[in-house]
Amino acid sequence: MSSELSGVTWFKSTYSQAQGECVEVAHLESGGVGVRDSKNPAGPALIFSQGDWNAFLAGIVCGE
Repeated sequence: MSSELSGVTWFKSTYSQAQGECVEVAHLESGGVGVRDSKNPAGPALIFSQGDWNAFLAGIVCGE
């Protein structure tokens, strides 16, 4: 795991279902965003720059 992810606070969307099939997100000190699988918190995580994260969210809103 990246040292950038060490000690961050992970959270799930309030829209997450009880089945646990969702992702967790963490805001990083660098301004980026970490994303991981909630079922495998010790597994790999993705790190997005703030610009890439904003583009990702915009794509979701547009149905991409």
